[in-house]
Amino acid sequence: MYKSGILRVFARGWTGSRGFFGGQGPSSKSYDVIKPQQVTPQISPDTFPKDIVCPAYARTGIPDPAPAQPEIHTQASIQGIRAACQLARRVLDEVGSRVKPGLTTDDLDQIVLELCMTHRAYPSPLNYKGFPKCVCTSVNNVTCHGIPDNRSLVPGDVINIDITVFTGGFHGDCSETYTVGKVDEPAQKLIESTRGALMAAIEGVTPGQPIHRIGSVISEFVTHTPYTVVPAFIGHGIGSYFHGPPDIYHVPNRYPGVLTPGMIFTIEPILSEGTHELILLEDEWTAVSADDSRSAQFEHTVLVGKERLEILTE
Repeated sequence: MYKSGILRVFARGWTGSRGFFGGQGPSSKSYDVIKPQQVTPQISPDTFPKDIVCPAYARTGIPDPAPAQPEIHTQASIQGIRAACQLARRVLDEVGSRVKPGLTTDDLDQIVLELCMTHRAYPSPLNYKGFPKCVCTSVNNVTCHGIPDNRSLVPGDVINIDITVFTGGFHGDCSETYTVGKVDEPAQKLIESTRGALMAAIEGVTPGQPIHRIGSVISEFVTHTPYTVVPAFIGHGIGSYFHGPPDIYHVPNRYPGVLTPGMIFTIEPILSEGTHELILLEDEWTAVSADDSRSAQFEHTVLVGKERLEILTE
């Protein structure tokens, strides 16, 4: 979820090149700096069978209002969100297992659509505020909200796949960063550290502590790595709505409130090899690093229990 602070520079005429974070010189590993490709037309929600319940924004593009305060979920809504999260995980695992060189991100989008159809679910990103695809696919220097297109994945790419599904009246949300073929060691370490930052946050806070402690735990973890947290994207409350309170910052902050049993939200840190500054492309969705550095992201939806945070998307 985007929050204020992103560097809004429209990159007209921006073209791709080669990135060299992770080493310089003839023996260094390099990767493609991604440039926008042709995006195929948006899928119409009218193509979904009538037995698949779609959120209202599927046709309007306008999300329903979220609660003004973090929701304390009932047992019934917890079970509904848990089911949606379990399906999101199944879809993510299946899509992730198919990542390979030669596949386009459009191909991945089609796989997500087919899996959602099979499970009688709706891919939550589709037409959310006009987003044109079923999944976000962020490759290499694309930090977040990459739109699937006709570029083929190549060995050395890293790709974040962000899956959210709507089923039974609730959303479930998770993401992981995958490697395409053989990648360089710096990419592997970036991915490992990002996964570690997420798990440090989940394991390092307890009910009754301030919500903003999540950002402090992640920041402390990242100080022991060579990476930078990208602060412009945050976790969010989730339920019958896609995004709502609480806002989960991944850097030190003063967000009010305490972790209360029954809250459900995502934690989804992004770590960058280089700068935290971003460029937002003309499509008004795709955010890329200002210095072409790579990033990685991992995301879980969690429930605040009586003694700990429970992962709903594992």
